[in-house]
Amino acid sequence: MADTCGTICLAADKLAEAGARKIYAILTHGIFSGPALQRINNSNFEAVVVTNSMPQEAHMKICDKLRVIDVSMMFAEAVRRTHNGESVSYLFSNVPY
Repeated sequence: MADTCGTICLAADKLAEAGARKIYAILTHGIFSGPALQRINNSNFEAVVVTNSMPQEAHMKICDKLRVIDVSMMFAEAVRRTHNGESVSYLFSNVPY
């Protein structure tokens, strides 16, 4: 989860100082409040990848570094499996899509 992105941007700075040439962040929930998107735009990140567990369309218009992964089918499959009494842990090693 990332809210104001101060911590992940500081981590990106440290990685760049240590010689990293390409830096990525992968997040489950992008809240992106306050200065978050400005921080990402000014950061050392090549890209910040986030799921669509929260709407990201407006954020993507402000920040070119955001990449969004659609997890709706995986969530739907987990709900279906739970409803039918099937194994959800099966999804950890078998992606049906």
